[in-house]
This record gives sequence, structure tokens and C-alpha cells, in this order.
Amino acid sequence: MASKRSGGSRRRRGKGGGAYAPAPKVTLTSVPTGRAAYSDTREWLLEQHGPVCAYCERAVAPRSITLDHVTPRRGQTAYDRRDNLVLCCKACNAAKKDKPILAFLLGNKKRVVALYKYGQHLSHQLVEMVKDLLPEHERPSLVAVPRRKGAPRRKSAAEIFGELGHGASPYKD
Repeated sequence: MASKRSGGSRRRRGKGGGAYAPAPKVTLTSVPTGRAAYSDTREWLLEQHGPVCAYCERAVAPRSITLDHVTPRRGQTAYDRRDNLVLCCKACNAAKKDKPILAFLLGNKKRVVALYKYGQHLSHQLVEMVKDLLPEHERPSLVAVPRRKGAPRRKSAAEIFGELGHGASPYKD
């Protein structure tokens, strides 16, 4: 025996609160990067490395080198940060497309070496992944990037947090 509702119509349950429900507020994990920020990132990378592709190490004319999202963007603005962008020649950018970085790097070991050299500014997870792909004896030495004149020196961790003995923790009583 089925029970009847008053009013004779069935009520449907949906995810929204009806036709007049407000749209959910979208929150981003980072601020979207505008055209000016892309330009700043491109100029910063050109200062750091020159017009060299981070995947094949080919020298390219500065006007024709592109920026590539190491972790594919796929419409997500959270990936538009400096720690996910590298300079890239048009051929490598076209070859990579939206492939995951691991799949692209495993296609050619020279790409791993190049990204290790030209990707030290990337997010910690990306740098560690690239580092793990290279045996220690095959890792190229990294040349320290000279500071611009007048740029303030960054403080070391010891200067910020103080000298802690090996194994010491500031959280122990």
C-alpha cells in the first residue's frame, strides 16, 4: 500500500535549494595570475636562466620562448603560479601539451636533467619528484644564481629560527 501526499504532486529532492538558491561561492587555492604577472614571471625566468628551454636546454630567441605549466592547468587557475611555470621552446610545449609531467619526463632522460637544472624554483613536490628521478651521481651541479644589485639578502633558516642542535626541536618541553 502506497501512502499519498497531500496536494497530489510528488516533491523532488535536488542538490540545490531551488531555482532561487544563490550560486556557491568559488574559492581558489591561489590568486589567479593576470597578464602582468605572467610577464613578470617570464622576465624573472629570463633573468635567472636566459632564453633556454627547461626541457631540452635549447637556446631560443627571447621573443619566441614560451611559458609552460609544468603541472597542466586544465582550466584551474590555481596552477598559474610562478612555482608551476618554466620557460619552454615551442616544440617542447607542443610535445608536452596537457600530459602529466611525469609521463613527459619519462619519455626522455635529458628532459629530467634539464628540468632539474632549470626548475629549482618550482614547488617542493615537483623539485623532489625530479630529484628522485635522477640518481645522485647523475645530478648536475647547480650554479648559484647571483643576486641583483641592491636586492636584499634572504635570511637563512638558522637566522630566522635560531641555531638548533642536531635533533633538537623547538616543540619539546
